[in-house]
Amino acid sequence: MAYRNYFLRKFFTLVLTLFIITLVNFVLFRLLPGDPIMLLFRDPRLTPEQINYLYHKFGLDKPLWEQFFVYLWNLLRGEWGISFAYKKPIMEILIPRIINSLILVIPATVLSIILGVATGVVAAWKRGGLTDAFVSFVSLGLYSLPTFWLGGIFVFLSINYWRLPVGGMLNYGVDHNNALAYLGDLFAHIALPLATLTLVSYGSFTLTVRGALLDVLSEDYIRTAVAKGLSSWRVLSRHALPNAMLPTVSLTAVSLGTAVTGSVLTETVFNWPGVGRLIFDAISNRDYPLLQAGFLVITVSVLLANFLADIVYGLLDPRVKYR
Repeated sequence: MAYRNYFLRKFFTLVLTLFIITLVNFVLFRLLPGDPIMLLFRDPRLTPEQINYLYHKFGLDKPLWEQFFVYLWNLLRGEWGISFAYKKPIMEILIPRIINSLILVIPATVLSIILGVATGVVAAWKRGGLTDAFVSFVSLGLYSLPTFWLGGIFVFLSINYWRLPVGGMLNYGVDHNNALAYLGDLFAHIALPLATLTLVSYGSFTLTVRGALLDVLSEDYIRTAVAKGLSSWRVLSRHALPNAMLPTVSLTAVSLGTAVTGSVLTETVFNWPGVGRLIFDAISNRDYPLLQAGFLVITVSVLLANFLADIVYGLLDPRVKYR
């Protein structure tokens, strides 16, 4: 009963927040300068009669509150408008870009979690020693590096030494009907942006796991487990590590929440055709409907990831259910 109430409370908060975000997203882009009809068609030869007809066709002559509910209904039906720059329905543009971002960011997130948890545990267990100092120094350095700077270094090294592709997702000259050729081409193109995202994210996971584990290792029940004569591995794996994973759940949720949007900077540096690059192009082209859809994807993905993190918290930590 307590967990059900906790779940319903979190779900209600999610729905309310989504509604508010959708309202803000709608109003914000209605306040931007420029005539949407002229931005969409970019034709100075349009007559006033044609402009009025287009306003009526797209519902722009209706009151703002009515436009919002039409917009909300269209969102639920998957009709997110037409891109000013591409002259195509936004969903046709957005879905392939979301898939491309997921192809890049999910492996980077998984790798950074595995490496970050492993080295964070080692650093915490060897606290105060040379290993701890080295891991902390490297993690903090990578965490502090600007993404575009690290990506630029990889581009420089690849052009001069590594000979890996530095832009795009696939080569057009490769026979993509051949699965091995397709995967080989994809792996070659994804190597540099994947390494960039993994290294930048790795530092935050390492520092989070190390800090959480240091707090747990100072608890009385850990001292009791050691006093009972349990092995170091058993103390770490059965008593310390499970209780140190809660902050990592939050960080993982944030990372997965931004996975759909990828990284604007990384995708721009390596010209990766994901949502991040799409948002950058939409800003450059003043493509307001596409920007609106991109921001909505960002907020929805982050909110859903945080909601899942809250649910997992409730399962891992029974104390959360009664708050």
